[in-house]
Amino acid sequence: MNETPIALTLSAFTFILAVIWGGPLLRILRFFKIGKLIRVEEPNTHSTKMGTPTMGGVLIIIPVVFVTILLNAASLTGLNIYGRSIILPAVVMVAFALLGACDDWEGIRGARRGSGMRMRTKFLLQTILALAAALSLQYLLNAPHLQWPAAKHPLDLGIWYIPVAAFIIVAMSNAVNFTDGLDGLAGLISATCFAAYGVISIMSGQVYLARFCFTMVGAIFGFLWFNVHPAQLFMGDTGSLAIGATLAYVALMTGQWLALPLVAIIPVSEAVSDVLQILYFKMTGGKRLFKMAPLHLHFELLGWSETQIVQRFWLVSLMGAMIGIAFSIV
Repeated sequence: MNETPIALTLSAFTFILAVIWGGPLLRILRFFKIGKLIRVEEPNTHSTKMGTPTMGGVLIIIPVVFVTILLNAASLTGLNIYGRSIILPAVVMVAFALLGACDDWEGIRGARRGSGMRMRTKFLLQTILALAAALSLQYLLNAPHLQWPAAKHPLDLGIWYIPVAAFIIVAMSNAVNFTDGLDGLAGLISATCFAAYGVISIMSGQVYLARFCFTMVGAIFGFLWFNVHPAQLFMGDTGSLAIGATLAYVALMTGQWLALPLVAIIPVSEAVSDVLQILYFKMTGGKRLFKMAPLHLHFELLGWSETQIVQRFWLVSLMGAMIGIAFSIV
């Protein structure tokens, strides 16, 4: 547990970097008029968010990448104050952030203004990136395939590990994307998830991964400085796709991805609600299972305030994270 102070120090460092970088980023986004477009079908309360700067995910990505490079550079020069960091989760984060940025830009200034990238194109690119990430887990990191509760050794899934890992990465990337709809919601939930996997990493002896997780927590908290209600900045797909994919990659690195539906109970619920809504709509010839999907919109139309939804969802997420940690150490 002597790694905890170092991890928390890195978290505080990325938080400070993000807060400092946030002001100039807001001015840049406003200057170029990179603002959120609200869909007509969304609740009327969302109309006030129109024009709020988006693509704020770069506020999270830049500090994390900077710290990752800094720690590795220090290690190469012989300095070992904090030790080296890990590269591949940061690479996955940047790759999905670039995809998300293309989607955001297409929806703001591109030919599909207001809609973004075509769903099939986006899903195909996500799948390609996820397969590359899964291959890196298998052949570069030799990540444990599956840590089964109470088992002494990880289970080996063989060649099936690659499609399973790719599916988890794509699914979680989209799940966090669905969660990103209310001020502070996706950020609070994601920070909680990374903190949980930071604890799991420390307990399993993966100290460098724990440090990466807490650098993510600090950067997301820095983003939340500008994203809590009323939000000055949205993360956009630039942030949500990157955060979701990175969270899945971290979970796969630990081998404790069976705990992911517990740790990330809110993003998983948001994604499942959207799938159920579509299936039910098609099966019943136009009836709706929820008032609106994903799930946070359903509760908003029930009369819950935005702040109530975010706070209550975060409480559920916190409980899920604690149960997930307990599940992973059984």
